[in-house]
Amino acid sequence: MAEAVTNEGIVAKVKAFLATIPHNKITLRDLLNYPKTPVNNFIALLTVLFLAFFVIGVGNYLIHGHEAYGVTREHPWGLLIAVYIFFVVSSTGLCIVGSLGDVFGFKDFEVISKRAIFGSIVTILSGFAVIAFEIGHPIRMLIWNVLTPGLRSAIWWMGTLYGLYLTFMIIEFVFLLKHDMRRAKIFGLIGLLVGLAAHSNLGGVFGFLNTRLISQGVFYPTYFILTAFITGIYLAFIMMGFRYRLNFPENIRKMLVGLAKIQGLLLAILMFFETWKMMTAIYGGVPGRSDVAEHILTTWPFWAEVLFGMLIPFLIILKSKGQNVTGMFWGSLIGMVGIFFMRYDLVHDTQLKPLQMMETRVYQLPPEWVHYTPSVTEIMISLGGLGICILLYYIGTKLFNLDADTEH
Repeated sequence: MAEAVTNEGIVAKVKAFLATIPHNKITLRDLLNYPKTPVNNFIALLTVLFLAFFVIGVGNYLIHGHEAYGVTREHPWGLLIAVYIFFVVSSTGLCIVGSLGDVFGFKDFEVISKRAIFGSIVTILSGFAVIAFEIGHPIRMLIWNVLTPGLRSAIWWMGTLYGLYLTFMIIEFVFLLKHDMRRAKIFGLIGLLVGLAAHSNLGGVFGFLNTRLISQGVFYPTYFILTAFITGIYLAFIMMGFRYRLNFPENIRKMLVGLAKIQGLLLAILMFFETWKMMTAIYGGVPGRSDVAEHILTTWPFWAEVLFGMLIPFLIILKSKGQNVTGMFWGSLIGMVGIFFMRYDLVHDTQLKPLQMMETRVYQLPPEWVHYTPSVTEIMISLGGLGICILLYYIGTKLFNLDADTEH
């Protein structure tokens, strides 16, 4: 009886706390009530289609298992890994953007804090939804992650740190909604530090691949943080562009100009990083490194990554000195296409070179590049993750006030 009373008391306290979180009461009719413009109708139709793809893809996976995917023993990491990285990178980037205002106290950026932090929650949840159907046994993973922690495993640390990061982001968002800026700053700072640790650790997963010379080393832990910030700024422009329909108030425009200038610097650094990465990879002719790097330079996804993810947005910023925020909205849409190829290339290029365990001429044919084509199921689940992201974000815009509060 005492246990029942205690449990009821805990539930009552949780309900009482949740009731204090500012939110709007919404119904299904409210969700369906949006401006029926051609763009909005297209996005709504696309979202429903992507969600249907997700259901079909997951159903096919549950029936056939990993046989439904295009991965092989030679290429065990596929599209779902790349999409998971795409979402968690986006989450960390939005966390950094949101922290500029409420954690570091830059007043111009406070107008995007709530929206960016909510976006970081939505994107990481979408990433978890995708990766859940790649790791095989997500429930078992959660149980044994706690019972038998692998402290020497980078992937264990990745899952643990991202779980903590999500928790702190939710707490920070709640305090932002309650206008408790002191606590929001504390949990925001903790969440940011944990998120950066998780994200650099994710880069370490690739850096620790000693048999994959093209990835092994210290480059990726720092590269992941840099590209996360770049991705977060792209998403900030996209979110604000849709929120204000490209008709930005002066304070929003001022904030976006500041982000554009930061983005210009970050893209310049990224291009500098990428140039030296490829040059040092090719130099010396080390097998498994230089030949892979030279092959990468001949593939169109790499140049899509460079052109869409770096060059076009950088030139837009450079031409207007960061003042063309409308141009940067379109540049950010293009940039996110490049960011996707960046994540896909990261996963695929790591596995290009087959691992040779025997003498090539005696026991097997000369090695070729490992080929991989995502299956329809993988594509459906990946697009479904995007549909989940859009849906959750849209519900959040209805349920919470994500705009800056002028009275605070």
